[in-house]
Amino acid sequence: MSPYDPSAFPPFAVTVDLVVLTVRRHALCALVVRRGEQPFQGRWALPGGFVRDDEDLAMAAARELGEETGLCASDPAAPALANGAHLEQLATYGDPRRDPRMRVVSVAHLALAPDLPAPRAGGDAHSARWAHVEDLLGQEGGFGRDGEQPAPLAFDHARILADGVERARSKIEYSSLATAFCPPEFTVGELRRVYEAVWGVALDPRNFHRKVTGTPGFLVPAGGTTTRQGGRPAQLFRAGGATLLNPPMLRPEV
Repeated sequence: MSPYDPSAFPPFAVTVDLVVLTVRRHALCALVVRRGEQPFQGRWALPGGFVRDDEDLAMAAARELGEETGLCASDPAAPALANGAHLEQLATYGDPRRDPRMRVVSVAHLALAPDLPAPRAGGDAHSARWAHVEDLLGQEGGFGRDGEQPAPLAFDHARILADGVERARSKIEYSSLATAFCPPEFTVGELRRVYEAVWGVALDPRNFHRKVTGTPGFLVPAGGTTTRQGGRPAQLFRAGGATLLNPPMLRPEV
């Protein structure tokens, strides 16, 4: 039997990429960073980085999330954090040609959080910003800002972003995930605007109110009201204990 020779196997690296979504000004937005180094220097990309020797995938994703946004990954079993975000593994991407430096496998993660402030750039990112998802995915020539020449997102990040957006759109149908876009206490109207932003559709307010308040375990009254939406005081709710919605909130046909 031949002795084991590690050098006989081709080396490769593992990265984590983050699809960080939030709702800003009633629009679904994703965090993108302008790359400060090669490859794809100057191009917009999803935040992320290489997994360190002492990290597992969840640790690496949580670290990158903190470095790029200042958010902590929320523990569903623990009380909600003021700076907490929902974080889940999305998919793995391993095309041999996805990174020109070497063979790099990326384990993408999806992060969702309420309306977030302007981001700060970290790592090798030259700058960071929130961009409307429809601008990132809906333009044939790619994404550009402030008169710059549009270009596709770096690596295979357009595909990763599209997969992350579709994950969010589908999961809010059958789970309570939409509440991850809301503050700890929110109104039904604020929750409806999350659904409208993520799905890209307008929903009937009365039908929506009836559905969400009639779905067992989805929402629980917080015991107060707010006038931050203007007009009459609106009742405040918190996310209930249900993780799966029965009946589901089906996405309207568009």
